[in-house]
Amino acid sequence: MTRRMTNMEEQDVALKILHTADWHLGLRFASFGEDDSLKLTRARLEAVEKLLGLAESYSVNAVLCAGDIFDSPAPEELWWKGLAQLFQRRNWHDRPVFLLPGNHDPLQANSVWSADHAFRRVLPAWVHVVDRDHYELALSEEATVYAEPCRSQAGADDLASRIAARAAGDQKIRIGLAHGQTFDMPGYQMNFPIAADAAQQRGLSYLAIGDTHAFRELPPKTSPTVYPGAPEATKFGEVDAGFAAVVFFPRHGKPPIVKRQQVGRWRWRDEHIRSVGDLERLRTEDLRDCVVRLTLSMEASLAEFERIEKILNELKGNEATHGRAGVLQVNRSDLQLNTDLGDLEKDLPEVLKSVVQRLRDRAGGHEGAVAKQALYHLFKTFRTLPNRAASGEAVRTAGDGK
Repeated sequence: MTRRMTNMEEQDVALKILHTADWHLGLRFASFGEDDSLKLTRARLEAVEKLLGLAESYSVNAVLCAGDIFDSPAPEELWWKGLAQLFQRRNWHDRPVFLLPGNHDPLQANSVWSADHAFRRVLPAWVHVVDRDHYELALSEEATVYAEPCRSQAGADDLASRIAARAAGDQKIRIGLAHGQTFDMPGYQMNFPIAADAAQQRGLSYLAIGDTHAFRELPPKTSPTVYPGAPEATKFGEVDAGFAAVVFFPRHGKPPIVKRQQVGRWRWRDEHIRSVGDLERLRTEDLRDCVVRLTLSMEASLAEFERIEKILNELKGNEATHGRAGVLQVNRSDLQLNTDLGDLEKDLPEVLKSVVQRLRDRAGGHEGAVAKQALYHLFKTFRTLPNRAASGEAVRTAGDGK
């Protein structure tokens, strides 16, 4: 748990930094519709705006971005220009920003990090791209940043091990900046592996790394290695995303104090709905800042199906009204429709009874979704007709899905 600083500690701070990583600007969300995908892609740029505001509110001395700033080495102009504009709106001559190429956006020829790329030409002078190996820049007389960029999308090198070791008698604050994975993360295939004790080996006061999208602080406290996580989650199942680290370096060689700060807006929720009641309860929640994936795993009558569709429409929204959920994705593949029409069926003309039976037969095949929708619309239309038996033609049209 992050410890709160005392007033005395705040007065004895030699340096403050904001550590962030894994912005993945330009990331596309292919499993979502076009509008929702664009909304989530834009949210990543909005998160950067919050990060910069957080840096101002804490009056940090520097901002360190530990890789995967962009989701690819050649992002679309919309995203690199958007980032440049966020920087251009500020006058941070005394607050440098360090952008480190990661494995998603490695330092390569013709990449966004190339010296002749339009992005580089419009960056303010206080935005520094780590565009060479063994990068080193003094923040003050008391502190220096050491950084190593990724030059490919995959590798076995421990980039943190390339940072120069602390020289004898050096009492400065030494901050390392690298992108990769610590060896002790279960379930992860190693890509640019970073030794768990790399900070100690190199004599670093703090090792700022990126790659995993969850906030994670590794011991020891005297020279911590920290993943700040992605400022916004990139998919369902990512836990502890949406944060950044504000780091305070006290004087007199005391260990840094790390504060986890939330910046993300979106909460990703994967919900299994097993009854209409589950869906009703979800409908009452505030889901405006949620990306919701619903898996409907239940059997529903035609009447319940009508209620389900109404709630889903409320959650999704339309051109006239905003949905209750910020972003909604629905999986209906395990929604079983009970096609019993009940008392309504006895009033159907024989020709429509034949239509109903054909639709029932198709409901279990590859045309199942269409057949179920047709049955639902037939049920809905026929139920509302004042003279059911005399309205065969109207109902037949609905039953055929026309």
